[in-house]
Amino acid sequence: MEFVPAPAVHRVLCADCGTPIVPNSANLCVACLRNTVDITEGIPKQASVAYCRNCERFLSPPTAWTIARPESPELLSICLKKLKGLNKVRLTDARFIWTEPHSKRLRVAITIQKEVLTNTILEQTFEIEFLVQYGQCPDCARLAAKNTWKALVQVRQKVSHKRTFLYLEQLILKHNAQKDTISVKEVRDGLDFFYSQRSHAIKMVEFLNGVVPIRSKSSEQLLSADTHSNTANFKFTYSVEIIPVCKDDLVCLPPKLARSLSNIHPLTICTRVGNSLQVMDVATLQTAEIPAQIYWRTPFESLASVTDLVEFTVLDIEPDYSKSRGKFVMADAQVALAGAFRSTGKIDEDDVMDYDATGQATTIFHTRTHLGAILQPGDTALGYHLTNSNYNSSDFSDLPTHLIPDIILVKKTYPNRRKKSKQRAWKLRSIAKEAGEEGETGAGRGVVGRMGGRDQKKVEEDYELFLRELEEDPELRAGVNMYKAVPKNAGDGDANDVRMTGPGAGGPAHGGSKKRKAKGRDVGGMDVDMGETGAEEEEDNEADFPEVKLDELLEDFDEMTLGNDEDAEEQE
Repeated sequence: MEFVPAPAVHRVLCADCGTPIVPNSANLCVACLRNTVDITEGIPKQASVAYCRNCERFLSPPTAWTIARPESPELLSICLKKLKGLNKVRLTDARFIWTEPHSKRLRVAITIQKEVLTNTILEQTFEIEFLVQYGQCPDCARLAAKNTWKALVQVRQKVSHKRTFLYLEQLILKHNAQKDTISVKEVRDGLDFFYSQRSHAIKMVEFLNGVVPIRSKSSEQLLSADTHSNTANFKFTYSVEIIPVCKDDLVCLPPKLARSLSNIHPLTICTRVGNSLQVMDVATLQTAEIPAQIYWRTPFESLASVTDLVEFTVLDIEPDYSKSRGKFVMADAQVALAGAFRSTGKIDEDDVMDYDATGQATTIFHTRTHLGAILQPGDTALGYHLTNSNYNSSDFSDLPTHLIPDIILVKKTYPNRRKKSKQRAWKLRSIAKEAGEEGETGAGRGVVGRMGGRDQKKVEEDYELFLRELEEDPELRAGVNMYKAVPKNAGDGDANDVRMTGPGAGGPAHGGSKKRKAKGRDVGGMDVDMGETGAEEEEDNEADFPEVKLDELLEDFDEMTLGNDEDAEEQE
């Protein structure tokens, strides 16, 4: 095969530096060509972006305000829109260069191409620095000027506690439904959500309709009207009422409604509250769904709530695994009031209720329960003591006496766990910020109880019960975002609500006595030990206590924002 030599490459000398190069129209090497022609001319090397600290949004030219996380594609797009002259070159690459979160600077490296001479394309990479300038978006400016809202959503529930709104607050945070809310106000029996646009209020009402059983109605108020342009300015109000029945409540269904629900027994407990109510007959494990539309046709109230629960000790239980529904198993149980049988044979007068004096303190009750797969002999359960209860309900009084059980067990409880003065390894976030501030979310007590108007002790009790329900119910935790709590010293205050003791707890750390065990009657008929003796401190925790696992907790990224990081600046 004959060898064919490659064509010779002709080279010329660069007109400036004399370096041999491949011939081009400029007869210049790349280095000399860059020194002669600057393709970045006309593109500013410094620029600024507007940032609203209140709602954490960036100004996207010309007038839109957008939520963008640091080093996100949305923020990169906003930065590139601020640059003039990019339409004269070809943008091939753009990326962020890491900076300190509190530096108020954004550094972007971009790569561009441009044809400088005939058939000669030059590429160059350079850096642009953006200054984050704080300002106010129009919505926040109206908020500061007290022209705060155009639409209002009034959420109400006529119950004696606020645990529903504590859980609803966490659902709103999990689904980021509070992003358009400009203000939240606590009022009697509920909360008020204020919005700058009517569409945002409608979106909130639709969200509430999907997570809780409600009924709603709307109204509008005319503020001003222009007959020449046929325009008017309205304020809109949406009234939302939540069904006054909560989880674990004892309800007595109206006879007509019970017959329509597959002839279920009227005396039931509420096992779940979503966009509908789920009730269960604990004697037969029969369940029924009650949508909000059916409930409001024949409304009813709960006979008793979790504040009326009484502690019982399980003496014996015989589960029947042939009768089960999900995690519930039918069982026959023998229970007695908590503390009825003591080794000393002496009952403390402070530990018994009024009806204990009638001789029922040591009575053994036989009942049927749905907790056969959960309870074991020696466990403590919470239930309703129907024998010594008087309910103001005509439907309940019409029930035959032989169909009313003495006791209805509701759930298992962990009294030894509550006695431990142990910090929680998790915390919750809140829609409201700390007292005296408005706007973004933050960690703390919660919007309920922040704005006054309620008994502080009652607020603490509701919040502590809500935290206990989260600890003891894994299904309830699935709908809540829980964050890792920063460990605090023993002398620090309980700022993040991570203590396991009840509100107002005594004991050695709170001025209580080490020798005397002081007890207080907590809500729900539960005894909360204010102090413990050395023997009780050595008691083992419940083996089946549903611990909050580490993989269920999220990292708290509140400090990794573009806001003022005062702590970091002080450390520097």
